[in-house]
Amino acid sequence: MEEPRCRAIIEDVNPSINGGEFAIKRVVGDKVKLTADVFADGHDIINAHLLYKHDSEKTWKKSPMSPVVNDLWEVEFEVKKLGFYTYRLDAWVDYALNWQHEIKRKIEDDQHVASELLDGVKYLKAVKAKKHQVYLKEAATAFEAKRSYKKAIKIAQSEELKAIFEEYPYQTFITASRDFRVKVDSKKAGFSTWYEFFPRSAGESATKHGTFKDAAKRLPYVAQMGFDVLYFPPIHPIGEKNRKGKNNATNAEPGDVGSPWAIGSKLGGHKDIHPDLGTMKDFKDLVKSAKDLGIDVAMDFALQCAPDHPYVTDSPQWFKWRPDGTVQYAENPPKKYQDIIPINFECEDWENLWEELKSIIFYWIDAGVRIFRVDNPHTKPYRFWKWLIAEVHKEYPEIIFLSEAFTRPKVMHQLAKVGFTHSYSYFTWRNSKRELEEYMDELVNTKSREYFRPNFWPNTPDILPYELQQPNEAAFIQRFFLAATLSGNYGMYGPAYENMFYQAVPGKEEYWDSEKYEIKKHIWDTRGKIKQVIRMVNDARKAHPALQDTLNYRKCDVDNDRVMAYYKGDQGANDHILCVVNMDTHYTQSGWVQVPLSYIGISPDDDYVVCDLITNESYNWQGEWNFIELNPHGLPFHFFKVVKR
Repeated sequence: MEEPRCRAIIEDVNPSINGGEFAIKRVVGDKVKLTADVFADGHDIINAHLLYKHDSEKTWKKSPMSPVVNDLWEVEFEVKKLGFYTYRLDAWVDYALNWQHEIKRKIEDDQHVASELLDGVKYLKAVKAKKHQVYLKEAATAFEAKRSYKKAIKIAQSEELKAIFEEYPYQTFITASRDFRVKVDSKKAGFSTWYEFFPRSAGESATKHGTFKDAAKRLPYVAQMGFDVLYFPPIHPIGEKNRKGKNNATNAEPGDVGSPWAIGSKLGGHKDIHPDLGTMKDFKDLVKSAKDLGIDVAMDFALQCAPDHPYVTDSPQWFKWRPDGTVQYAENPPKKYQDIIPINFECEDWENLWEELKSIIFYWIDAGVRIFRVDNPHTKPYRFWKWLIAEVHKEYPEIIFLSEAFTRPKVMHQLAKVGFTHSYSYFTWRNSKRELEEYMDELVNTKSREYFRPNFWPNTPDILPYELQQPNEAAFIQRFFLAATLSGNYGMYGPAYENMFYQAVPGKEEYWDSEKYEIKKHIWDTRGKIKQVIRMVNDARKAHPALQDTLNYRKCDVDNDRVMAYYKGDQGANDHILCVVNMDTHYTQSGWVQVPLSYIGISPDDDYVVCDLITNESYNWQGEWNFIELNPHGLPFHFFKVVKR
């Protein structure tokens, strides 16, 4: 119960999520800037401190808050370790500072303050700092002796005494906020570059199943393009019962390999490897080889089972069955999911079920996996994910979970709140300048910035957007560039992307002859413009801190709705990037771009240089507004580094 004599009020602590129900998110080395309304009745001086500590620490660190304006206070602290920090705010009426303030006013009014000096002795004695004891004892003696009055009033008004009171505040009747939490992730949580391919298509033939050894041969290809995360669709045995055929046919033909997301057969389940891919040793060797090239292998965590998964036989109570004994398949007409059986998270045996599903994650962590892309998490309970992710992060705080939930905004946000590190995003369907600017404004300037980390993908095996259903190189380059420069985290499904696979199921955003249902023979040695641009942009992302964040995006005005411009800056690194994109992938567009010179530290009267990071062409500019022209069939963007002269 709060002490009734506490007079300070703490309100509207920001950032906080749902009033502190969920943790805000940061990466190692970030600073957390906090604000709160802090005030009390009357006109007394109040004080406020931040207290914070990492979960591994026993001692709270303290940092004084500073008033800004109109009872708004602020403070910041740096998060240096992975895991969780707890923080709270304390506020109180500071009677020592009040005493000094009041006695100073009386002295300035030529009032005699002998009694007030005696009142101040208790505040001097309350300071326990050894380094100040000599000074404080002399001050107390002066306050109590009439012959030392002039000395006493000089001390009472001094900045030295004020500094001591501020460093060692007199705290009584403290109002404490609730505890808030910060989840601190690895640097890769804020900046990562993903590439997806099917290992079964890593070989030299469309008729022969690829292996992990084949996939290992493709690692230099992935590394040379500048990717640092390689994501594989599920690598487990694929169900034979109700197996899907090519193009999602409900009946498989002999030799059809099925969808990797239909997990489990007589050959094993979620802790097993499809035998045609190789062995566990082959997988671990691949993970190690990737790590040697600076690449983390991300694994798919898909919680559904084929009808012949061992779980279905061994633990039928974990699934939904109709009274006649038939299974209740997932329903999403016109899509057909007869090749998988949904898990019943609300079954009577839920505790054993949840523990078994958790054990899958730990099994693959032991095999070297540190990143998991989670399939359709929005179709499983939020409280399951909150529990599972917390259990994993207790032992492995560096583990990254990517939520593959292309669904309603509040659902996506809830998944981010309960612990998912990254989230697939609506970027895939934001095409116009207006749509992209509105979406970036939502991501960067609303409270979701504290917990929702977008991962921008221009395509996935499930999604071939209408914008990419054309053999237009400029469209593929433009969408890639937007994803790679707007977001700190982005990914692509390849080699379909760089080889410009554009054939779609008529009227749908789905690949024709989808690789989800068959083995492909890819061209891995392509030297086209798209691949070259991908490599150069990824190199720039690694070299420029300004490109390693999402939240530093700032819209730049252009007098042409077919041209989009935005600034990404890192003030500490003095790194300033201006991106200008032709949103028309067929025709040349031009316009005047407003450069945010105040953010860069350039006077409107100064000359400066913009250097294109792809073409190495430099231009001398002056003032805020400058002219650009972009022919999409050369490059549909300018990628400028802004440099002061």
